[in-house]
Amino acid sequence: MANQGAKKRKEENARHMARLRQVIIACNVIYILIRMLIFHSSFTWKHWVGLVVTSLAYVFPYQQLAKMATPTYADNGELLDGGFDMSTGGMCGYLHDVIYITCFVQVASIISGKFWYTYLVIPAYGAYQSFGLIKSFLPQGSEESYEDEKSRKKREKMEKKASRTKFVRTRTR
Repeated sequence: MANQGAKKRKEENARHMARLRQVIIACNVIYILIRMLIFHSSFTWKHWVGLVVTSLAYVFPYQQLAKMATPTYADNGELLDGGFDMSTGGMCGYLHDVIYITCFVQVASIISGKFWYTYLVIPAYGAYQSFGLIKSFLPQGSEESYEDEKSRKKREKMEKKASRTKFVRTRTR
């Protein structure tokens, strides 16, 4: 019963990677069958470039996810860790997003070449995340906010009221 969680994670990761591989293969097959065989008269060298670009766009994220999903074994062959949890966000989520965006672009580009502009979402999101990171390192300016006369008087009154000594009445017999 030891390492039951690691065994379960290893099996989940194997199923997840197999499902991801099936999605990638299905998108490539759909593109090849429809674009090359059905719309063969309009198939140009640009479409070959598109097929190569999308195929390469699958390789890097898939390899990174496969490395993350790889289980760790001890020297005696005992399973230590089942691999990274593929359902978490962060870098794992970003890699999944790149794969899914690539699937969408590849299949949708059968309809129109304008769907290639969807790839601009990836660097735009990266720039957005980078801006947030850079912004956190920049000085934020003064923390003091402008206080008008009315709110200043109200605050001072509340402070004065809170600082008064409180008398407690007790009954004496």
